[in-house]
Amino acid sequence: MLQVKNLSISFKTNSGLFKAVNNISFDLKKGETIGIVGESGSGKSVTSLAIMRLLNARQTAINGQVMFNDTSLFDLPEQNMRHIRGNRIAMIFQEPMTSLNPVLTCGFQLTEAIQLHLGLSTVEAKKKTIELFNEVQLPRPEIIFDSYPHQISGGQKQRVMIAMALSCNPEILIADEPTTALDVTVQKAIIELLLNLKATRCRSLIFISHDLGVIREIADRVLVMYKGEIVEEASVTDLFTNPRHPYTKGLLACRPSPNQHLKKLPVVADFFDATSNVSTQWATIESIRALYHYPDAEIAERKNELYQQQPLLKIDKLSTWFPINPGLLGPSGQVVKAVNNVSFDVYPGETLGLVGESGCGKTTLGRTILRLIEPTAGSVSFEGTDLGKLKKNDLREIRRDIQIIFQDPYSSLNPRLTVGQSLMEPLQVHQFYTNNTKRKQKVLELLQRVNLLPEHFNRYPHEFSGGQRQRIVIARALALQPKFIICDESVSALDVSVQAQVLNLIRELQQEFKLTYIFISHDLAVIKHISDRMMVMNQGQIVETGYPDDIYYRPKQEYTKNLIASIPQG
Repeated sequence: MLQVKNLSISFKTNSGLFKAVNNISFDLKKGETIGIVGESGSGKSVTSLAIMRLLNARQTAINGQVMFNDTSLFDLPEQNMRHIRGNRIAMIFQEPMTSLNPVLTCGFQLTEAIQLHLGLSTVEAKKKTIELFNEVQLPRPEIIFDSYPHQISGGQKQRVMIAMALSCNPEILIADEPTTALDVTVQKAIIELLLNLKATRCRSLIFISHDLGVIREIADRVLVMYKGEIVEEASVTDLFTNPRHPYTKGLLACRPSPNQHLKKLPVVADFFDATSNVSTQWATIESIRALYHYPDAEIAERKNELYQQQPLLKIDKLSTWFPINPGLLGPSGQVVKAVNNVSFDVYPGETLGLVGESGCGKTTLGRTILRLIEPTAGSVSFEGTDLGKLKKNDLREIRRDIQIIFQDPYSSLNPRLTVGQSLMEPLQVHQFYTNNTKRKQKVLELLQRVNLLPEHFNRYPHEFSGGQRQRIVIARALALQPKFIICDESVSALDVSVQAQVLNLIRELQQEFKLTYIFISHDLAVIKHISDRMMVMNQGQIVETGYPDDIYYRPKQEYTKNLIASIPQG
């Protein structure tokens, strides 16, 4: 159905052409699923955008051919391409938070595409949209139809994007990280949905993901991309049982393993020297993981040290309820109990993991603790101070000690400020250091600490990859030398190799600066790796609390058992 021949893509920059994709070729057969894996910046998304002809022609130089059913897509007039794009070849984009129009309702954005391509009436298009929302397991589809993107969770936005891509029954579906923002149970349902579509409608699928566990479940054949080139191509069985290229071994090893205790996660550099392109021939996945083994005796010793202390943070019967607008979403008096009667303690130097499905109240809980959202009831006590009783100026003072790393690094950075300005701003607000020269020096030290370069100081957020942006917001959270940080899905949007680097960095920074974390994630494997204790949240309540091994191997609640069963194996 699709042939990519000798495709090369270069971007025009002030210093000349930057080659993002270098002479790659592959075929996609009818009914086949190709998985494409690789680090951030390896050329995966750029390749898919080139196939869709969504790259700016004035800023890119593209060579090669893309043939769709013997038609050259690069030779088609734009008017003809519009009949193919979205209708016969559809795409699920990587970042739903920036791909959906914030001033249009979710339902309108789907019905618009359905009416444009299928010619249905408004009533018929709405009916089909509700059916699609049900198909991708969106809760309360009629309500979400009239909701704006900011009114639904990140995972729900991703499902809206998936529904939009499926709306016209495309012959080829390009899925660019379609399950990144989804919790494991919905991820499993979406994978089953895509596999069912392929089986029943003979649709072909290009599935781009950083999660090799997901690739293992859905793909027939896998392409591994590195620096714009395909370094390995194999059937999914061969790739997982006998990876040949050291870069592939590194990707397979980076993923947190729920069955192993590791002090740090392996990274690609353990297997592959990227500067000299020399492989570490002796390195196997098992040998590297053995080097980073975390002995049970050390884990027990850490527990004893942590839990003999007084709690740093005490949450007592905390609730956050949101009223439902009676004129739009339901009868008067109804509320959404996003957080409902939650109590727990956090100890100095601890990492407390918080896991649960999208929409269960994890992010609302984190923001309520910091009083970014005002609670309905209950109290939050930090070092003996009740945060709910503090006035605005006193709260600003204590915010130096409590910080948050937001879920989406792109939207939490001001696009009009350079990275240096964004990092200096909190130092200026809280009057750290005597002048901007000293503040700049501190910012340069922070950039270096999160493995970025001094020249990044004057660059803007859009000039960085997702992994680099995440490190920038970590540096900003560290700028005021806080005692306590809430990490809200801080690695969920990262490819597996960068995720490993960031998780290692978070643990290193904890040891260096004596930090305390609440680490929020929908990924149970990540939570199990990073946490000293973990809590499972469902429908606004904490349903299970305990040590990671106890919850993973001896779960008490049916909900927890379902979460564990949904973890991709790979």
